[in-house]
Amino acid sequence: MSTLPDRPNTALVVIDVQQGVVGEAPGRDEVVGNISALVEKARGVGAPVVWVQHSDEELVQGSHAWEYVPELVRRQSEPLVHKSYGDSFEGTDLEEVLSDLAVGRLVVAGAESDACIRSTIHGAFTRGYDVTLVGDAHTAGDKTDWGAPPVEQVIAHTNLYWRFQAAPGRTAGVVDTQEVTFSG
Repeated sequence: MSTLPDRPNTALVVIDVQQGVVGEAPGRDEVVGNISALVEKARGVGAPVVWVQHSDEELVQGSHAWEYVPELVRRQSEPLVHKSYGDSFEGTDLEEVLSDLAVGRLVVAGAESDACIRSTIHGAFTRGYDVTLVGDAHTAGDKTDWGAPPVEQVIAHTNLYWRFQAAPGRTAGVVDTQEVTFSG
């Protein structure tokens, strides 16, 4: 279990599923559908759902690009964390939100696989959380023009290496949407 012994709960963390982030992402509809299923599953068992929303010079707060996709609707009671760095913990109140909810295990989904997802899962892991990445519920925009591999390869690589993360007292892993549980 996590190195946060006073935190027995598991939360779903939904990262940056915003119009300007996933609008053109490969597999967008399937990924958003899987995230929607995860949100409903978490709500159904009373697990916290924590929403993360990025802003910067391209994702200006209040703009259409900054808004979450219409298929995903946050409830007023669900925390919303605003960020401006890749790691959802940096310069935000995410740690405080999770502490208040007694969360020591994160189930992570969203975008972008090669940026904010990767930064956040590593950031959480080094902070003592158990971290499960939902392998069929994250995506990224095409960055092949800048020398990156195709998105499908980015997702596959992220899933591959996260399966083998290890550290004392913490667990990491990858599961598909259907396999996600919010206990243990």
